[in-house]
Amino acid sequence: MKQYILKRLLSGVIVLFGLSVFTFMLIHFIPGDPVRIMLGQRATVEQIEVLREELGLNKPLVLQYVNYASGVIKGDLGTSLKTGRPVSTEIAERFPATAKMAVASLGVAVVVGIGLGVLAARFKDTFLDSLIMTFSTFGMALPGFWLGLLVILVFSVHLGWFPIAGGTGFMDIVLPAVTLGTLTATALSRLTRAGMVEVLSNDYIRTARAKGMGERIVLLRHAFRNVMIPIVAVIGLEFAGLLGGAVIVEQVFNWPGIGTLAIQAISSRDFPMIQGTTLFIGAIYVLVVILIDVLYAILDPRIDYTAKREGA
Repeated sequence: MKQYILKRLLSGVIVLFGLSVFTFMLIHFIPGDPVRIMLGQRATVEQIEVLREELGLNKPLVLQYVNYASGVIKGDLGTSLKTGRPVSTEIAERFPATAKMAVASLGVAVVVGIGLGVLAARFKDTFLDSLIMTFSTFGMALPGFWLGLLVILVFSVHLGWFPIAGGTGFMDIVLPAVTLGTLTATALSRLTRAGMVEVLSNDYIRTARAKGMGERIVLLRHAFRNVMIPIVAVIGLEFAGLLGGAVIVEQVFNWPGIGTLAIQAISSRDFPMIQGTTLFIGAIYVLVVILIDVLYAILDPRIDYTAKREGA
């Protein structure tokens, strides 16, 4: 188990190295002179040379990457061209708001998605099953920005129950959490239903029912435990996406998170901030995937990660 975890951590380090190379090269992928693009066409030659010197773009490419990577290791992601503040500080200030919304959204998604999936499997091929699956199909095709605008129109403009946008309090987080949670719950409900339908047809489920066990115990203790692994994987990846910043929904609700920070950086051509947010979001995905792999081994001890493949 320890050896497997070490291998996954090593592979994660390799992926992060590749990600750092990609984010470093972002500024070099731009057609033309990136410094002139940042400053605009009215920039003087002196201003261009000063910024080029600050960004280290007048040095050899290899040396530029070494300086960039050493800074990343130390937690230095550069300085924002827009605010003049360290990129890591900007991200650290925005991350709590994103984490708050991610946790709230995931809570809605887990309760609604898994609950509807279990209900649909329990009442398979009934009107309730068809209704839930229709809801999930409609939700998966629904654009996030449209649902966000709809809930604002109904619950904020017409009913006045919640603030429209801009805050970070409890009432402010309800509508963004419901919007993101609903979108995530649709995929989760379909996955839960598919797994539960397969498990409920097994012989040990029929045996449990024949022994007189209650339906709730059969569903939750015997059936649901055996479909947890793929569900945990989906939940983990969705949570990583939420922590990375739900860009569209954050913009709709003017939520001061990582997604909004990234959009503002793109619109203002703040390339150090774009590099920093891209690297941060990618690192979250890598760490969550490693955590999911470790949870696999904990949730399903039947998986032998030390066994060698045949012929190896």
